[in-house]
Amino acid sequence: QVQLVESGGGLVQAGGSLRLSCAASGRSVSNSAMGWFRQAVGKEREFVGRISWRGGYKLYADSVKGRFTISKDNAKNTVTLQMNSLKPEDTAVYYCATSERLQPGPDRNEYDYWGQGTQVTVSS
Repeated sequence: QVQLVESGGGLVQAGGSLRLSCAASGRSVSNSAMGWFRQAVGKEREFVGRISWRGGYKLYADSVKGRFTISKDNAKNTVTLQMNSLKPEDTAVYYCATSERLQPGPDRNEYDYWGQGTQVTVSS
């Protein structure tokens, strides 16, 4: 059974940084595409970014491009989301997800397992 557990969320001031981690079990991160999504209160869950199965290709939402970076730590079987220059509109619950596709897109239906999420709050 695949399980994903996110950590690292919290409260940060605008302009600050946070680093989210997603620990995987039951699936090897080194051979899996991993994605990050977020959901703000009253809004649909939206794509943030993803890293391809071997880590060579990354895709980001325009809203986070240049500020957020996804990476894998194969030794720890984790994927991280480094978030810099945070804005109040980045406030949301952030979810880690994994896909059997080699290079999934931003459609959440392409991802088959999800974590429980971690709250990120950016104050102005």
